[in-house]
Amino acid sequence: MDNFGLYVILTRPAIGHVAAAEIAVRRGVRMLQLREKDLPDGELLHIALQVREVTRGTATRFIVNDRPDIALLSDADGVHVGQGDLPVADVRRIVGEEMIVGLSTHSIAQATEAQSLPGVDYIGFGPVYPTTTKAVPDPVVGTGLLGEVLGFSHLPVVAIGGLFPENIGTVIAAGARNPCMVRYFMEPSDPAEVERRIAQIQRLLD
Repeated sequence: MDNFGLYVILTRPAIGHVAAAEIAVRRGVRMLQLREKDLPDGELLHIALQVREVTRGTATRFIVNDRPDIALLSDADGVHVGQGDLPVADVRRIVGEEMIVGLSTHSIAQATEAQSLPGVDYIGFGPVYPTTTKAVPDPVVGTGLLGEVLGFSHLPVVAIGGLFPENIGTVIAAGARNPCMVRYFMEPSDPAEVERRIAQIQRLLD
């Protein structure tokens, strides 16, 4: 799998999931993840189906966080799992060989192990900076460890955790080509501002 550029995660978007997905598609975002850990299954599936309809037939690949069952039921392009979720081998048994599978890593050891795990298409590495998007965040890895992982990973690496305009330059300087931002895109209540922010970061990656 090749590098794909900006990775956008939908978590409680102020403008709504559908509107946010429409902007991502319009801006040509190639990876869009739905991450809603606290919703009932039925509501999560409903939102996943809506986002799938927005992304279907576009260059934007739709990824579901944590839930291979929801990914399969919504005909998503992929699923992203963490260290405490189902092992990648079991995820593959559920979703098959064609679906994209991403894996979160939070240390050099985890990122190294992921290189040899069959079925992993890309890894997330972080949190690069302190983040409040997780109730119990993992220890901050910083740009030094990020650069080390970027140096040895044969898989695309998504740099994630606490990324904002004021620090994303350091992440890009470390070699990151697939940065991920959550709060910066999800907080605005004006769709035009969300689109402006996505375009702003995309220009930095050009």
